[in-house]
Amino acid sequence: MPWSSNATFLVEVTHAGETSLAVYKPERGERPLWDFPRGLFKRELAAWHLSEALRWGLVPLTVQRDGPYGEGSLQLFIQADFEQHYFTLHEDPAHHARLQRICLFDLIANNADRKSGHCLLGPDGIYAVDNGLCFHVEPKLRTVIWEFGGTPIPPEMRADIRRFARGSLPKEITALLEPDEQKALRARATALATTDCFPVDSGGHRYPWPPV
Repeated sequence: MPWSSNATFLVEVTHAGETSLAVYKPERGERPLWDFPRGLFKRELAAWHLSEALRWGLVPLTVQRDGPYGEGSLQLFIQADFEQHYFTLHEDPAHHARLQRICLFDLIANNADRKSGHCLLGPDGIYAVDNGLCFHVEPKLRTVIWEFGGTPIPPEMRADIRRFARGSLPKEITALLEPDEQKALRARATALATTDCFPVDSGGHRYPWPPV
């Protein structure tokens, strides 16, 4: 997949006689970053486990595998309408609830790179992909999803966040994140569970580049 920042491969995965497409991101192909350690694929895995813990199903199935280029993440490929992205999807109110969940997910995960093109319209709903730049201890939020700013967070979504914040972190997440990252994750979830409205980026400084 030549337009990716890091080495990213579209692969075929076969199990029990069935074949599916998946996106393979090996650690070996990661471009070094000054603010994130190597092993971004583990953050992709943690993002899937966070989505599952919230019971939101936002992130496609993601597992760890030792592939042709070493250890990395393997994520189910979404057969999406690639003409659609966040800015076009937001025009349809029918998508707002799903996009609101992605917004809240990114606040909890501290996503530093939620571009518009990272919201994919699949056959059964919208998915959030490219979650490698998440879970930093310092505030790193960069996202295109600000249209809900100042509006109330739906009660059912707050209830899901509250349940997650009050429980123990799943062992799958603690195995992937450092102790200080785990502590920061819990703190963000706890704070969001007591917040009434979606946040507002009044200064316009928290957009990723490029936005799509």
